[in-house]
Amino acid sequence: MRSRPMMRRQVALLATTQALFQTSSVLVMTIGGLAGGMVASRPELATAPIAAMLLGTTLGTAPASIWMARAGRKPGFITGALAGATGGIVAATGIWTGSLLLLSLGTFLVGIYQSFAQFYRFAASEIADEAFRPRAISLVMAGGIAAALLGPALAQIGGPLLAPAYTGSFLLMTLVSLAAAALLAGLDAPRPTLRATQADGGRSLFAIVKQPAYAVALFGAATGGGVMILAMTATPLAMTHHHHSLQDTALVIQLHVLGMFLPSFFTGGLIARFGVLSVMLAGVGLLTGHVLMSLSGTEFVSFASALLLLGVGWNFLYIGGTTLLTGTYTEPEKGRAQATNDMTIFGVGLVSSLGAGLMHQLLGWQTLNLLLLPWLGTAALALVWLAAQRRRGALAGAE
Repeated sequence: MRSRPMMRRQVALLATTQALFQTSSVLVMTIGGLAGGMVASRPELATAPIAAMLLGTTLGTAPASIWMARAGRKPGFITGALAGATGGIVAATGIWTGSLLLLSLGTFLVGIYQSFAQFYRFAASEIADEAFRPRAISLVMAGGIAAALLGPALAQIGGPLLAPAYTGSFLLMTLVSLAAAALLAGLDAPRPTLRATQADGGRSLFAIVKQPAYAVALFGAATGGGVMILAMTATPLAMTHHHHSLQDTALVIQLHVLGMFLPSFFTGGLIARFGVLSVMLAGVGLLTGHVLMSLSGTEFVSFASALLLLGVGWNFLYIGGTTLLTGTYTEPEKGRAQATNDMTIFGVGLVSSLGAGLMHQLLGWQTLNLLLLPWLGTAALALVWLAAQRRRGALAGAE
């Protein structure tokens, strides 16, 4: 068993590399649609680079999880960071040559980076003991706070640095990814056990997924991720359409990402005090608040308030879903259980990002957000249903 100081040092390393990874991800979300619009032949293809990043994550998640279950977290995480560094160079080349295909290939590689990096939170849960686990997950997610400042800042600094615009932004992202790879060389994560590497260890995937807690954890996190990516991807397009500057757009994205990660300092504590389902239900309420704020107008304050609520709501659902999920599988099952969860989440995100540009063009910002309410209502019902199931089980066990 690791000592608490050792746990904290390793969690701090993961939080730092989370900050560097999220910087790359936020940079793509900030300018991916704008850069895509510069080189795309049609306006509806502007968000293709963002969709390509999420496609890379969706396709890379299962192989990343299964490989790390056998080879370990450290080599996987370093490989991911190097893919991100390569992606920055390829994306910059795509902008320089005016090729949407190359730009999208570069962001696809950033998605491969994300397919590995999304397991930082699971690595933290494996490093920590049971008492420290929710807080360890939250602290790693809190690393994204730095990304809220660095991602949009690098996008702005790199924008005019080289011609064409945004070439320098992606080259700066390469440097950030290389720094993450260097730090990950110091990671000391638990090595895979023989049992964990056996292909037939544990239950079938169907048996794992059909558990009510697994299904609700997955649906809750996918709802948070899908709603967040749809709205976040459409935001730069909507703000440009309503004549807001790049500086205003970057500030709104910064506030959004702060909302995504700043609550991580206390989300674990809220889960410990009020229960994971209550925190996830609060997340659904906050996302509903985002929709209502988006309907209040298209001024800067409306965008900023809506995106801040969007970030906090995502945080509660994502960390809550991760915490709920970790109790639904055993060590031999973790590779496929975690991969199925994250692959589904990013698959939903991929569809959301692909649809964002077209939905904004056809429906406009406010109608796009209004259509999210039935989805959020279904997620709330699922959480209430699981809470009722657990209460009935507790009462039956007490009899």
